[in-house]
Amino acid sequence: MKEDFLRPPATPGEWLADALRLIGVLGVIAAAIWMKPTDAGIAALALPALMLPRMLGLAAWFDVAACATVLVAAWSNVFDLYRTVMGWDLVLHFLCTGVLAVVAAVILTRTGVVALTTAAGGDEGVPRRRTPIILVPLLALAISAVWEMIEWLGWKFLSDDIFVTYQDTIGDMVMGGIGGVAAGVLLAFVPVARRSMTDAHPGPIRRR
Repeated sequence: MKEDFLRPPATPGEWLADALRLIGVLGVIAAAIWMKPTDAGIAALALPALMLPRMLGLAAWFDVAACATVLVAAWSNVFDLYRTVMGWDLVLHFLCTGVLAVVAAVILTRTGVVALTTAAGGDEGVPRRRTPIILVPLLALAISAVWEMIEWLGWKFLSDDIFVTYQDTIGDMVMGGIGGVAAGVLLAFVPVARRSMTDAHPGPIRRR
């Protein structure tokens, strides 16, 4: 993980992903100087999600997609697009939850909890295709539930400006679950890592 994080970019996609990370860091600084502290806090919350794809050594195409999604989600909150653009909230819940589900699946695979990702090379240690298709949506629903709990806690204890209603919560979780379905299908067929993840799973598992 440390080696992946410190590795210099080698392709245009990796340079673009690092540029998006730099934009995220500069955005936090700009928000701290010229915007409200809550705006800077929202922008700062996106930083761990921006760094994780690089730390995990994920493929450049996914790294770029993840960073772009996270930045759009964070700054949509800053500029209040979730309230002013109809359906924008649902679109971002679909995309963000899908991205986070893929990242969580990679972590679970790397730590040997359960094989959910397709290896970058060879057939050893990769899951049956039905495994991520079934389990990743459940993971996405769990992420969605935690997300909604955090929103409720923010509304209850920090600011009643946070929009929380029953219909909004259920709609967000539905879109998060659909994002998880998309993520599961992706992981069933496409490797998201730059390198093989077979080290954590030495035994062959045949696809069915």
